[in-house]
Amino acid sequence: MNENISRERTVSTTVLVIGTGGSGLRAAIEVAEQGVDVITVGKRPRHDAHTSLAAGGINAALGTMDPADSWQQHAADTIKESYFLADPRTVEIVTRGAEEGIRDLERYGMGFAREADGRISQRFFGAHTYRRTAFAGDYTGLEIQRALIHHAEQLEIPVLDTIYITRLLVDEGQVFGAYGFDLADGTRYVIHADAVVLAAGGHNRIWRRTSSRRDENTGDSFRLAVEAGGRIRDPELVQFHPSGILEPESDAGTLVSEAARGEGGVLRNALGERFMERYDPERMELSTRDRVALAAYTEIAEGRGTPNGGVWLDVTHLPRETIMTRLPRVYQTMLELQMKDITREPIEIAPTAHYSMGGVWVRPEDHRTDVDGLYAIGEASSGLHGANRLGGNSLIELLVFGRIVGRAAVAHSRSLPAQRRSPAALAQARKEVDDLLSADGPENVRALQRAIRDTMTTHAGVVRDEEGLRRGIAELDAIEARMADVGIHPDIAGYQDLAHAFDLRSSALAARATLEAARERRESRGCHNRSDYPDQDPTLQVNLVWSPATGVVREDIPPVPEEIAELIRDVDQTGKLVE
Repeated sequence: MNENISRERTVSTTVLVIGTGGSGLRAAIEVAEQGVDVITVGKRPRHDAHTSLAAGGINAALGTMDPADSWQQHAADTIKESYFLADPRTVEIVTRGAEEGIRDLERYGMGFAREADGRISQRFFGAHTYRRTAFAGDYTGLEIQRALIHHAEQLEIPVLDTIYITRLLVDEGQVFGAYGFDLADGTRYVIHADAVVLAAGGHNRIWRRTSSRRDENTGDSFRLAVEAGGRIRDPELVQFHPSGILEPESDAGTLVSEAARGEGGVLRNALGERFMERYDPERMELSTRDRVALAAYTEIAEGRGTPNGGVWLDVTHLPRETIMTRLPRVYQTMLELQMKDITREPIEIAPTAHYSMGGVWVRPEDHRTDVDGLYAIGEASSGLHGANRLGGNSLIELLVFGRIVGRAAVAHSRSLPAQRRSPAALAQARKEVDDLLSADGPENVRALQRAIRDTMTTHAGVVRDEEGLRRGIAELDAIEARMADVGIHPDIAGYQDLAHAFDLRSSALAARATLEAARERRESRGCHNRSDYPDQDPTLQVNLVWSPATGVVREDIPPVPEEIAELIRDVDQTGKLVE
């Protein structure tokens, strides 16, 4: 008997959730609360999921501070900030369901910041007409993740957070589970399931400077969906945060909170000039993320950056008490990573890849993909954010669609006349892992990952152009050719090398989708800047949908309902930090 198969476990469940962050846990909770079996798997410890890094807050038109707020106004703000690329149906579902999402978190025991009379506090955040961002100090994402983990434990949901999923199991267009292995000892897993929920994040780790940690957001959701028969929507729309640190290299891209600018921090180039005067003289450092990121990029590209390729964020003029009480995380992070006292020295920063606003193509009503029984949620999915994410919307999205997708997955299971199986699909998944484990070529997986990140940073960063994107695709062709000669060497420390090989495949697919879609979007809109096409093109107010078989295809966006459209207007940003 094949030794690898002898170390293979077969597990069956009704719903399989891939990803242990907020969206995955919320979907799993919904399934379990209906009395249905569910298993959640992930490649990172659940307590360290990417959701825990979200700081700013979570949006819902509760009206606790501004009674005039409404879900319709929240929807209008979201669509305007998306540069009209958000799907109005998706936006309506999220904004209508946001209050219930907040109530769910309260039910799970999350402690929101509150006013003296007990109302949930809400603050301005980004381009919101009203105060609608609820929060828990500076750790909103972490508190949400803790609340979800606690409730999942109460429901006794199995969470296997050392399992790497390599392939979805599909037969004639219908998913019936997934294949993977244990990162610690290499044990294979066949997981049979009636429905599968993809909640494995986005693809912003394929840039050199990124707010994602090592081995997360490598495009896993993209590859798993596409290889199963799905498509990717708007992969070129990636939000670049203006302030990621440059050193140390292992932590490059770690965010310096925008609160540093909100509290009065100023941006200077290497010449000491307060350069935002050139780009947004009214709002200066309080301008939008995309505008500040573009300004910093331009200063660096035109030779006014620091020797390391950055600009300076300076808070040294602020009172020490303000820094210690209002910016404690920034102070502590810089002390730990650079031994820098930000009350005395400026911080060297540069734009960093932060959020995938595109993702797997899904239907707006239930987030089902092109594959029967396969769903996608959170940063893995698409439809809500368009070309610029409204601050605070990502956390409410995972709660609203976690609930909806959990119910949809259960309904799908109950509709099946029989459970599918396919020996051929399972054999393909086994062979894929076997072939990599026997690979002994000269190419190093980590070196190839770095090559992709270098290519994407050089040719598909904050500003793009036709020639750069063409070169990027050619470089990716060469990298993919080298990928055929990798060497994989698991050792006593575990099977991380095998996981990195699959991460590499995911990154390559996500990079190709991004480069080809960015080339097709010959305009500048929101986060997507084309130096050779600096204006918006009305004919490109469409979504771009990519697959290996079809390349890039344009998809029309439904019209905005009148009750929302009449509320779309410019928001007064005086004195507000805009995201």
